[in-house]
Amino acid sequence: MKKLYYIIALFVCSSCGDGVNLPSPGVETDLYKLPVKEDLDKLMTIKLKDKSVPMIHCGALHTPEDIAYVKERLNRDPWKKGYELLKESGCAQLTWQANPQQYLERFSNGGNYTIAMKDVAAAYQLALRYHLGDGDEYADHAIGIMRAWADKCIAIGGDSNSALGAGLYGYEFAVAGELLRDYWIEMDAAGFKKYQQWTIDVFYPVNSIFVKEHFGTPPFHYWANWKLCNLASLLAIGILTDRRDIYNEAVEHLQIGEGSGRMTNAIYHVFDGEYANLAQWQESGRDTGHTVLCQGLMGTICQLTWNQGDDFFGYNDNMYLKACEYNGRYYSAGLDVPYVPYTRIFKGNWGIAEEYYGVLVERNGSRAAGCIWALAYNHYAKIKGVDAEKCQYTKIGMDVSYPEGGPGGGGNSGSYDQLGFGTLMYSRE
Repeated sequence: MKKLYYIIALFVCSSCGDGVNLPSPGVETDLYKLPVKEDLDKLMTIKLKDKSVPMIHCGALHTPEDIAYVKERLNRDPWKKGYELLKESGCAQLTWQANPQQYLERFSNGGNYTIAMKDVAAAYQLALRYHLGDGDEYADHAIGIMRAWADKCIAIGGDSNSALGAGLYGYEFAVAGELLRDYWIEMDAAGFKKYQQWTIDVFYPVNSIFVKEHFGTPPFHYWANWKLCNLASLLAIGILTDRRDIYNEAVEHLQIGEGSGRMTNAIYHVFDGEYANLAQWQESGRDTGHTVLCQGLMGTICQLTWNQGDDFFGYNDNMYLKACEYNGRYYSAGLDVPYVPYTRIFKGNWGIAEEYYGVLVERNGSRAAGCIWALAYNHYAKIKGVDAEKCQYTKIGMDVSYPEGGPGGGGNSGSYDQLGFGTLMYSRE
């Protein structure tokens, strides 16, 4: 059972957002005490490149080599099945009509963000269809959607949930733009430059301030998915706009940042002994949906950085794979996993409060199917050649989710938090 209790209020404030974890028993429990410099240096195994080093423009998530590989295999499964899902998607049609808004708003109880999430999904899917040989008109239509948003949208609005809007749709708009970079520059260099500046003016300030200050709350007030989507946005915008400094913000925070966005905090605990190949997510005691979201967002982060020559897939001895194995073993294979309790410290209506998460969330029949498995499995098993035993539960997750599609015009907002189509774009022989 989850136990909720409050301690003496330190100050009064309205609640904003959600989420935090405390370290395991026996380790530092003062959330305001930073590790000593030597410890931070040990965590910074992926070094920051100088600002003078240009970003690599290779399609963000999908390089030209990746696209050529997929195109050669569209007439056979699993790529054929993935391609069919793309072509059937409501978002991937030339009839899609963009509906840009002056203010992209996300509140805890609504907003117009569902318009943005669908339009950017359409831009990404249309860009994929162009690259896979369906014709220039798909690229033109995707660019038209993105240009319309850059022409009209001037700011992110809402309550604390505006950080989710800035993170989720910031990374997706940047990825879609980078995917059509060469085509767009050749067609309309000034228009592409305007789009680059739009992502910096509208999304970047919210991403950067939230990651650093988290609305003035305790460092772990917000759950990991909040920080991860904003870090993904920083990475993607840095790539799109040739801003190594923006990209570096995210690379540094992933390793030594304060709060739930640090990779060793988002992935809360790495086990040893009998369960040495498993790692628990910070949100594992919260609910299935957000735990799965963290896995998907971390995969996006790893792929974006991998294509820039930075290996977060391998960070801390393949920590991400171990976290995927944890979800795969528990949800997809239906087997037991160990669990380390934690306490959330957050800024509530009456001040600082604590919330204890003592048990792993129940499966309730969920196998955590979704478009989060193909990327992880194929990277570790096919690209890196990791032993099958160490990827076994991630493979079960991929098999349960086969074929991975993507958002298609309908569905709830959570289905748009991932760009999708992993079976199509990430499957490898």
